[in-house]
Amino acid sequence: MARKDDITGKGAQNGYRSSNANNKTKHKFEQNLQKKKFYVPEEDKWVTLKVSAKTLRTINKKGIHAVLQEAREKGTIIKDV
Repeated sequence: MARKDDITGKGAQNGYRSSNANNKTKHKFEQNLQKKKFYVPEEDKWVTLKVSAKTLRTINKKGIHAVLQEAREKGTIIKDV
């Protein structure tokens, strides 16, 4: 399974690490993903999502129902528990 945010779809980025001698080595910057279970009272069910820390802050601000509704409008498929 891909290490991507279920809501935003963001994944890892590629880049380089640079030593003091300015030698470059490839490096992968992973998202800070957390597996979290949310209760959606409007739909009366639990939803398990793999979300980044940034998306988790957005859910705390807007609410899970609003975030899920925006994601469904964009065409994201949300699996239910």
